[in-house]
Amino acid sequence: MKTIDSKSLSSFAPTSTLRVGINLGNPILASEDSTSKNVYGVTIDIANEIGKRISMPVQLIPFKTASATVDAVKTGDIDLVFVAIDPVRGADISYTPAYIQIEGAYMAKANSPLKRNDEVDIAGNEIVVGKGSAYDLYLTREIKNATLLRSVSSQTVIDDFMSGKGNVAAGVKQQLESDAKRYEGLRMLPGRFMVINQAIGIPKARPNYESTNVYLSNVITELKQSGFIAEAMKRHNIQGAKVAE
Repeated sequence: MKTIDSKSLSSFAPTSTLRVGINLGNPILASEDSTSKNVYGVTIDIANEIGKRISMPVQLIPFKTASATVDAVKTGDIDLVFVAIDPVRGADISYTPAYIQIEGAYMAKANSPLKRNDEVDIAGNEIVVGKGSAYDLYLTREIKNATLLRSVSSQTVIDDFMSGKGNVAAGVKQQLESDAKRYEGLRMLPGRFMVINQAIGIPKARPNYESTNVYLSNVITELKQSGFIAEAMKRHNIQGAKVAE
């Protein structure tokens, strides 16, 4: 087991508490108990394991969207986040290797003429996406002909879609499938339009962030190889994702 030196540790968690941003916008990563408001999931298990390894208390700070956690990193209010690897976010965030891979998918209404993913990027189509999400950033780069309509968050995409916004919904496959259970007349287009690599991110604004990243990258590698990530996914009944290679 690798250790972290004192200088890197002070840079990593300057308040002597590891402040972790938890993204509740993706149920594969984390969820919140509706009664107790306690958060649970794979990312909470990883955060607590890191806290144990560096002998530091962990403060879990929930956010409704991934973009909100990224903003908190930029302001220095949190020390560590669990977000999708993206080059735009990478300007401010240093990533470890991915620990989970998630599929991004399209959903259409049952009577839609759309049958395949390659039929989506056509002039006249309107794709509803969660503002600032990993797939929003990806589609912003990749979509050339269709129009993106941004919903407030990943959780509101299907509600906006069913209220008449757009003719395609985009998001994390599991999130779309879960939200679609509240409605009738929806179907997923086969396959995926992207693979979302989820990783630990830390702020590049901190001194010694490079050495901290090396430490955390070693931790993630160990947790994947030991079966820790796979066991956490099984424990939390995570479907639609796999341990990253």
